[in-house]
Amino acid sequence: MPSPLSQSSNDSSRSLSLVGLMHRNFFQLATVNMLSNLMVPLAGLIDTAFLGHLAEVRHLAGVTLAMVLFDYIYLTLSFLRMGTTGMTAQAMGRGDSESVLLIGLRHGILALALGLAILLLQQPLQLLGFAVLSATPEVKASGQDFFKALIWGAPATLINFVLVGWFLGRSQSDRVLLLSAVSSGTNIVLDYLLIVQWGWESTGAGVATALSQYLMLLFGIVLFCQEIQLQQVYALTGKLLDPSALKAAFTLNSQILIRTFALVSTFALFTNLSSIFGTVILTTNAILMQVVTFGAYFIDGLAFATESLAGLFRGRGSPGDLIRLLRVAFVTSLIIGVTFAIAFILSPEPLFKLFTNHTEIIAHLCDYVPWLLPVLGFGSIAYMLDGYFIGLTEGHALRQAMLISALIGFTPMAIAAWYFHNNHLLWLSLSLFMAARALTLGLQIPKTLRN
Repeated sequence: MPSPLSQSSNDSSRSLSLVGLMHRNFFQLATVNMLSNLMVPLAGLIDTAFLGHLAEVRHLAGVTLAMVLFDYIYLTLSFLRMGTTGMTAQAMGRGDSESVLLIGLRHGILALALGLAILLLQQPLQLLGFAVLSATPEVKASGQDFFKALIWGAPATLINFVLVGWFLGRSQSDRVLLLSAVSSGTNIVLDYLLIVQWGWESTGAGVATALSQYLMLLFGIVLFCQEIQLQQVYALTGKLLDPSALKAAFTLNSQILIRTFALVSTFALFTNLSSIFGTVILTTNAILMQVVTFGAYFIDGLAFATESLAGLFRGRGSPGDLIRLLRVAFVTSLIIGVTFAIAFILSPEPLFKLFTNHTEIIAHLCDYVPWLLPVLGFGSIAYMLDGYFIGLTEGHALRQAMLISALIGFTPMAIAAWYFHNNHLLWLSLSLFMAARALTLGLQIPKTLRN
């Protein structure tokens, strides 16, 4: 008969083994997700580099302006990815394979319908969007050329959101990596051909991105079909419109939609205020935001791993695993965010010359680069906590935290930046926004561990 001391030692060893397994799973998922995520901003950075080295800087400024509209369209609808991930991961934790497939199919049909609606409404979207945004006529013209080309990729982009979310919810990050490689690799090649070789300027950037989304969709459908059998789909068609499941999906997705709309509006206001300060400041802030986006995609590799595992642990009913997950995700995210910011602060000129050869822009970049530290420092915590709450499908907490951060954290200082015409105050407002996101979500953590 084992002694109490021996039994305690065995329990301790088992606990340490489980912790080690969780850490291994987390870092394996995070590593693959990081590689996958880095493919996305890499294509954006190369877009920026190609356009930034053209004779006229208006093409880069125009694409930056047009991307504000696409941020509204695509990021607002990114609930298709986030809702799919959290719900799929929890179904996997419960061992409910039928729900896993139904979630993917329901969100896929919704994505197709929304994509076609965007195509039908492209003209009013363009007219309204560019009427609201501030820029010179030349910059707006370049932005409209980009918009007209990229809008045709809407159906593919939205369905890809669902495919990525579904694979993430199943912890199949390797599939997401493959899809990202296909999309980004195609985009880079087409960027070079259309912008550099054929001189299509901002139109070329839009066409390249749209075509790369359709190729990604084609590969994604092939991978999806490898995971299912057609008979399974036929057998579940009667359950696609289950009222309780649709209500749960609608509630979660509507909360994430409001949360994301507030987030996108904040960044849109930041960009629009930048344009009021002039083309040089707009371009400077655009490049710095590309760096923030690059860092965010890197950190999101950890956030996506957190989503997958948080949903899995919630489905299993394992609050202890959630605590351990939070600890490792928090420390790793903060280290990466701060390290990334410090790298650009210590070596600004060599790194920023990769984006543009305009000396006036580089000089301004060096003036504002220290703001990357608070933005990415607080942002790294906020991104990680976003992933945690998405995995738990806690849409209410995500919505409330984002609204508070946008209205109280960002808006007052942004108004001061506009009033004093001060770009440093504008970056302070973004820093306060990131800090507010981290704080408001962090205060909600104890509630999630009691459920």
